[in-house]
Amino acid sequence: MENILGLVALACGLIVGLGAIGASIGIALMGGKFLESSARQPELINELQTKMFILAGLIDAAFLIGVAIALLFAFANPFTV
Repeated sequence: MENILGLVALACGLIVGLGAIGASIGIALMGGKFLESSARQPELINELQTKMFILAGLIDAAFLIGVAIALLFAFANPFTV
């Protein structure tokens, strides 16, 4: 029983940690490309900013889904009988 709970805790940490790293790298790359494209074509800043915020929300949503799954495993563990 303790072995299963320990592995579940490790899995939850990996889900949240790797999800946070992936989301932060994704948003950083997207922000860099936004700055690049807005410097090249300043007349499109409003359209690019709208698309950037939509994509940032989608990236964060994927991370928050991972956090919800980790919380499910942590509190309502389906692996213990």
